Amino acid sequence: MRFSSRVPGSLELSRLARLIAARPAQWDLTLSNPTIAGFDYPAGLPEALADPGALKYEPDARGWLPAREAIARHHGGRVSAQRIFLTSSTSESYSWLFKLLCEPGDRVLVPRPSYPLFECLAQLDGVAVDQYPLIERMDWAIDFEALEQLATPRTRALILVNPNNPTGTFLKSWELERLAEVSRRRQLPVISDEVFSGYGWSDDPALVRSLAGETRFPVFVLNGLSKPAGLPQMKLGWIVAPEEAVARLEWIADAYLPVSAPVQRAAAEWLRLTPGMTEQIRARTLVNLGAAREALAGSAARLLPAEGGWCAVVELPKVLREEDWVAAFLDKGVLAHPGFFFDFEREAFAVISLLPAPGAFREAVNQIRLTLIERLL
Repeated sequence: MRFSSRVPGSLELSRLARLIAARPAQWDLTLSNPTIAGFDYPAGLPEALADPGALKYEPDARGWLPAREAIARHHGGRVSAQRIFLTSSTSESYSWLFKLLCEPGDRVLVPRPSYPLFECLAQLDGVAVDQYPLIERMDWAIDFEALEQLATPRTRALILVNPNNPTGTFLKSWELERLAEVSRRRQLPVISDEVFSGYGWSDDPALVRSLAGETRFPVFVLNGLSKPAGLPQMKLGWIVAPEEAVARLEWIADAYLPVSAPVQRAAAEWLRLTPGMTEQIRARTLVNLGAAREALAGSAARLLPAEGGWCAVVELPKVLREEDWVAAFLDKGVLAHPGFFFDFEREAFAVISLLPAPGAFREAVNQIRLTLIERLL
C-alpha cells in the first residue's frame, strides 16, 4: 500500500519513548489532562448535555447561535457572534485556517520554542512551517528582525501563542505595535492561539491578554473549552474571524459541521461555570509553582521566569544532555518533558506540568532535586 507524504514514513519509537514505555513513572510531570488531576468539577456539567432540543438537527455552518453569543460574552463583548465559528478543537481550527489562507506548498510562521504540533498540522494540510525565534534574554520577545528575514511571498500567516507554551510569557504592548506594523505592511494575517490566556500570574498592564477585538490588522483568535473550562473531552473550540474572512470561512465550515448538537447546546452553561474552573486550576498552578521554587532553591537548576500558563521550564546543568536528564529523572519515578520537545534553541531544559495534585507534585520536584545532587557529586 502506498501512503501519502503527509504522514510519517517511519513511526519507530525514539530511545526516550522506549524508556518511558518500559518504566511507567510514579509521578507524571507531563500531565496536561485536567480531568484526571483531581479538580472539583461543578455538578451541573453533565446535566447541561440533556437539553431535549439537541434531538432536532438544525445545522448552522458557524455553529448554534446561542452558543456563539455565549462565547462573545466570554470575550467581554469585544467580538460579534457573527464572526465566531465553532470547531471540534483548536487543532481543527488550525486546519480550517490553513485551508482558508494557504495554497499547497505555502508557508506559515510559527514561534520557537513552542508546543510541537504546528509542523504536524501544517503537513497534514500540505503547508510548510518556518520557525521565528523568541529571544530568551528579552523575556522571550519576538525576534522581529529574524521574522522579517524568514517571511517570503509564500508566507501566508503568522502564528502567535499567547501566552506561549511552554515559556509562559505573554505578548507585550510594544510587541503588539510592531506586530501590527509588520502584519499591515506584509499583508500577513495573524493567528492568535489564546487557549491559556486566562492563566496569567500577574496584573502587569504591559501584558497583552488577548487580540480579540483588534481591528488594525487581520487577526484570527483561537480558543476553546479545553483549557479555560478544563474540559478537553467536550471537544469544543472556536475561531473569531475578521469580517473580511467570514464568508469564505463559512464555506469551509459548512463542509464539516463538526460539533455535536448536545455540546453546542451545553456550551452556554459550561461557559457560565468557566471562571470558577479557571480560577481553581490557576490556584493549583501557583501552589505548585511555589513548591518548585522551594525545592529547586539553592540547587544547580533554576526555574525560568514566566507570567502564566500550566507549566514551568527548568534550566538544568549542561553536564548531561536533556535526554539523559529526563532518563535520570525517570529512574527516580518522575516523568518530565525534555526541552527539545519544544524546540528550545539550546540545552539543557526540562518542562514540567503544574497540574498534578500538590502533594504528588512536591514529591516529584523533590526527586528532581535529589537527582541533581546525586548526578553532580
